Amino acid sequence: MAVGQLPDQVREFARYLRDLLGRLDQAAGWCGVFWQRDPDGMRACLDGAEVPPWDVVQALLHDLAADRGIPEAERETDTARALHRASIAAYDARPGGHELLGDRLDMMLTEQRIALERQADLTRQLSAAVDADDVDRINLDLAWVRDDHDRATARCAEIQERMDRLVEAERPSWVDLGTAVSGDGFGVFPGGPAVPDASPSSSSPFLSSPSPSSSPSSLFPSPDDELRVPRQDAAPAAEALHGGFGEGGYEPGPAPTPASAPEPAPQELQGPAGDPATRATSDAVRELIQLRGEGRSGEAHGVLVEAAGWPADRLPGFAAELHRAGLGADWATLLWEAASLPPDRLVALADALAGSGRADDCRKLLRQGVARPAPEIAEAIIALIDAGREREARALLDSYLRVRTPEDVARCAHTDPRRLIPLLLETARGVSEEHHWDLVHALRVAGFSA
Repeated sequence: MAVGQLPDQVREFARYLRDLLGRLDQAAGWCGVFWQRDPDGMRACLDGAEVPPWDVVQALLHDLAADRGIPEAERETDTARALHRASIAAYDARPGGHELLGDRLDMMLTEQRIALERQADLTRQLSAAVDADDVDRINLDLAWVRDDHDRATARCAEIQERMDRLVEAERPSWVDLGTAVSGDGFGVFPGGPAVPDASPSSSSPFLSSPSPSSSPSSLFPSPDDELRVPRQDAAPAAEALHGGFGEGGYEPGPAPTPASAPEPAPQELQGPAGDPATRATSDAVRELIQLRGEGRSGEAHGVLVEAAGWPADRLPGFAAELHRAGLGADWATLLWEAASLPPDRLVALADALAGSGRADDCRKLLRQGVARPAPEIAEAIIALIDAGREREARALLDSYLRVRTPEDVARCAHTDPRRLIPLLLETARGVSEEHHWDLVHALRVAGFSA
């Protein structure tokens, strides 16, 4: 492909997107909010310079449902999914695609953290507010921030899947990554998820269409962007949207269940009757159901933060119960929180997830866990080795090598070149010869002899 030439699939999707927007009132609905928040990103997508995240396409399909009716929007879903998947596959396959996705993942993890911090701050403000106007204003801001967090979470998952598909396509020698790498059950590097088929859900995703009363994130946000709060006239009615994961990313869900509505009870947990761990897990799921039903997202997040610190062997069962209770998005948030655990506990949780058959969760946890700066990763590896936990150190480093650029890995060496360079090179060779030689080159560029 000539330099600067767009892949045919990207151009085709851009044409489709222009046609879709031509059927919408572009000043209203989600489309209007996207144009207001990120006009440059919208133009880049329409020109084919960028491919929008799936949640943006889905929001536009919701606009189509509102403007033209649910049947027309449902008919468009198959076409939109197929063209979107083809366009991102072609876009990512361009030179530098993996590095660009890695940068975007870092940005979206930052967006996710900012949104959670802002949500916690607004929840504290809401608990102290007494004036009715202040309560309305804070609730509106909370609705925007919840949507920012939901979209950031969905985009992290989408980017991770795109990176996984690139790895599968570019690293054929990694086919056996789903097998255990040691005799103690530490099989934490699956080859990646299968690409879901393009068939739509049997239930219509348009029956409870979202309203732009909750602000979406920018199409391509920067971690340095200030978290923007909408004017009242831009988003007149605040309703919290609790999103879950659909086939392609963000699936807006219904507004929170009123407190008076009956609560679904989680299924009985496996474990001996009266077992404290089993009882604590069951109680946490019930508490989350109640808090989500009452719209108390800040307190629900506190429950998840506490659960992230539980013993590692309890969390796979907690994941299963959350999904059974329809709280899959809460499990994604817990994984993100767990990614900040100290390295030894991070690896212990990865162990537990892999050993319980949750290989995809294991991969996501390690990918998020190694989003830390290179010096922090280097210090963690040295600390683990000094504590006699070489297996955990190698596991953490192996994951870091698989998802970060050779230049990022080379930056680790500055912490302790004598100890780290041989370990970095040995681990890179264990991943692949290509990884090894890429790292040798990066170390030389960084001023080390390797």
